[in-house]
This record gives sequence, structure tokens and C-alpha cells, in this order.
Amino acid sequence: MKKYLRQLFEKTDDIFSAGFTPACNPMLFLGTMGWFFYWIVVASGIYLYIFFDTGVTEAYESIEYLTNTQWYAGGVMRSFHRYASDALVIVIFLHMLREYSLDRFHGPRAFTWIIGVMSLLFIYASGITGYWIVWDKLAQYIAISTSEWLDTLPLFGESIARNFLHDTTLSGRFFTLFVFIHIAAPLILLLFMWMHIQRITMPKVMLPRYLATGILLMLLALSLFYPATSQGPAELDKAVTTVGLDWYYMFFYPLLDEFPGLYLWIAIFLLVSILLCMPWITRKKSLSIAKIDLDNCNGCGRCVSDCPYNAVSLQARTDELPYTSQAVVNPDLCVSCGICAGACPTAMPFRRKSKLVPGIELPDFSINQLRQYVIDTAEIMQGRDRVFIFSCDHGPVACNININNTTTVSLPCVGMLPPSFIDFILSQNIADGVFLTGCKVGNCYNRFGINWTKQRITGERDPFLRERVSRERISQYWTGSVNRKKLIQKIIRFKEKLASLNNEVTGFNN
Repeated sequence: MKKYLRQLFEKTDDIFSAGFTPACNPMLFLGTMGWFFYWIVVASGIYLYIFFDTGVTEAYESIEYLTNTQWYAGGVMRSFHRYASDALVIVIFLHMLREYSLDRFHGPRAFTWIIGVMSLLFIYASGITGYWIVWDKLAQYIAISTSEWLDTLPLFGESIARNFLHDTTLSGRFFTLFVFIHIAAPLILLLFMWMHIQRITMPKVMLPRYLATGILLMLLALSLFYPATSQGPAELDKAVTTVGLDWYYMFFYPLLDEFPGLYLWIAIFLLVSILLCMPWITRKKSLSIAKIDLDNCNGCGRCVSDCPYNAVSLQARTDELPYTSQAVVNPDLCVSCGICAGACPTAMPFRRKSKLVPGIELPDFSINQLRQYVIDTAEIMQGRDRVFIFSCDHGPVACNININNTTTVSLPCVGMLPPSFIDFILSQNIADGVFLTGCKVGNCYNRFGINWTKQRITGERDPFLRERVSRERISQYWTGSVNRKKLIQKIIRFKEKLASLNNEVTGFNN
């Protein structure tokens, strides 16, 4: 299921990238859009609260004033509040589905997943109480259904539903309590959102300007042409027969009319428990955490800067070498991506006088093992258009691509590849060209693997690929797990280009 779900997301990404460009593809900013919609909800909520009256009878009238009399401001803000809340639920669920499809919820990422699941509970608590305090017919239906549902739990000494028998039994204090919950829940949610991004480096919490502007214009158009409105004042003396539900928040309410409330509590408890336990239910084997070799670590900090998960830090030196600091790996945060090894300046395949042991690497996939594999591969490929392909474990299954005179090594992340290896392969005549492939741009499994690799090649990020290396003999195609046919075409065209370059060199030498 994960495989097909991931392919669906990647194909959807292609469609949106064609329409919005990859830099503004909303499908690549699902988590970031969650932050964006949250702040819209908060800002519009503050405005609405200024004019909102918490009295039982006054609540509906104050909302009607905002919606109809002050339609140009209060009405727009109410619609922004409503539609941004719905959009928040949509992007959060899509974000969770994407992370699930990519298996990005295991090991150290489990904490982030669990915080995300718990955040959903506060989103729903805030959303449902938000509809409650409007005190229209929909609010009446929610109030009665929810209170009867809560009464099925042995938590309260008295029945909550009795407060909604008729208008005279509804207390203003009880009404104010839910206003408080509606305000408190988003504040707690903000804390969880902050915790959600603490274990990653440079989290994206700001949308690209053009995408943010487009979303705001879309919300404005929706607010003007299809404004959020109430469904008539609540009357507890009359039963609600027909009501329009917000299915994003109230999809389970019709079930309360068909099944005992306790059954629904059990179902929700099981569902939330399964989501919270997902990192262990579908646990998969991973590589060992990165290991520091102090004899080759000078505390330069490149691994610290490049780690996507804040798993590497600099601390005071613990040996007698003349350096002020050393790299230290936090095993609770390391996901074994190997990007730190690709950033280490001592991961040099040209080393011959001493054993190839960089300052940091993965014990299960050492840089020395990578070099040995590259050297052994030189004996396999023959001819003049040899291509060495570096892929990642989460991108295309490049190892199954049967193209003559090519060989492939799959890395935990393409960012694990030190740029010096490209130099080594080309200068030692191991291959005529190097082809890099992996996840899709903007959707790297390890967040920055593609970006760091591209910047190292272009000389924007240290360690740099030497200028002496011909960029014409390097090709890249970031396809993800789809577009296998196009990947094959790209490799074949690259081989043809290499053949042409080799002919030019031969002709020049002759």
C-alpha cells in the first residue's frame, strides 16, 4: 500500500509542479501550509473575538452582526476563520499520509509522528467548540450530540446533556467554558507544533511568497462569493431536524445517531492508539548510527551544518589532539542517512598512505567499503561510455536498470556521497561519467540530501567538487520512484553525450 500511495503522491507532485513550478508546488509544502493556515485561523480569530459576546443569547447576535452588518471585514474574517480551519485539517491529513507513504515515522522520527497525531486532537477540540459557540442550529445539534456522547463516559457526577433541555437551563458559565476551550486548545496546539519541528534542522515554517499570496487571494475570493453563514438561532425547545455539517470536523457525528456513544469512544481510542503505535507496528531495520573517529575529526563542523535532524553537535575536545572541539552524535536523533559522511572533508578516496577512515561515517556502510566497491566495479565495465550511477535507497530502483556499461550503487541517501568520489571515478578512469539520481526534488527522504549534493557540485557548499572535474561528465535526474522509463532515457542520452565527448578527445589527440 505504501508503494502505491507514494507513487500517487509523486505523480500528483508532477502535475502540480507543471502548473505551479516546483518552487511553488503546494504538495511539497503540506507541513508548511499547516503553519500558514494556523496563523490565519489565529489572526482572524483574534479579530472575531474583539466583537464577540460570550452571552448565551448575545453570541448569535454578535456573529450575525459580524457576518451581515460588518460583512466587508467581520464577514470576511469569519469566512477566513472557517475555510482556513478546514484547510488546516486537509493539509495535516495529507502531510501525515505523505510521511506514512515515505516511511518517515520510524526511529528518531517517531517522536515527531506522535506529536503530530496528538496535535490532531487539539485541532478537533478547537474546531468543534468553535462551531458550538456560534449558537445556531448547528451548534445546538453539536451541543446536544456531544453532551450525550460525553455522558456515556463515567467521568462526570451529573449529566451534561441536562444543561440543554431547554433555553432556561443553559448557564452562561457553561457557555463561557467552551469559549475558553476554543481559545486554550489552539494555544496548546502551538506548543505541540513547536515540539513537532524541534528535531529537524531548518524547518520550513514560511511559505514561498507567491504561494502564500495565491492562497490568500483564493481565501478572499471564497469569502466574498461563498461566505460562511449561520444556520438560524438555536432553540432548545425545538428539535433540530435538518442541519448542514462541516464534514472535515463532524464526519463522525452521524454515527452517534446510529450507534451507542461508548462504541464510538472505543473506536476513536483504538484508532488513535494505532496511529500512535505506527512507528513500532511497522518497524523496519535500519543502519547503525553514525560513528565518530576522533583521530580524523578536527571539529570543522561541516557534519553539524549538514545534518538534517540536529543529530550532530560540537563539544569540547576529549583527547589530546590540538583542536578545540569534536563532533558528537546523539543516537536518539540519528536516522543513519550518512549525509554527515558526505560532508566530512576527510572522506577522501585518494588516501593511500593511511587507512580510509573519515572523521564520521556509518559503521554498516563505511566510506572505505564504498571506495572498494567503486574500484572493483572498474573491472566490470568495458568500453568508452561507462557510466557509474549513484542512487539512494528511497529513490528509483536503479540497480535493476539493465543498460550496457553501467553500474549502480545505492546509498542510504545520495547526500552521503563525498564530492571527491566523483573526482576519483573520473580522474582514475573508473568510468567516463557519473550519473546521480534519487528522490524527487523538493521531496528528499532525508530533507536536504539532494540540495546539499547539488550545491557541492556547483561549488556553493563545502566540501566542494574540484573545478578540474568536467561538469559535462556529470548528469542528474531526480525522479523518485516513478518515471523509470524517463530515467532510462536520461541515462542513454548521457551515454551518447559521453561517447561524443570521447570522440572529440580522441580526434584532438590524433
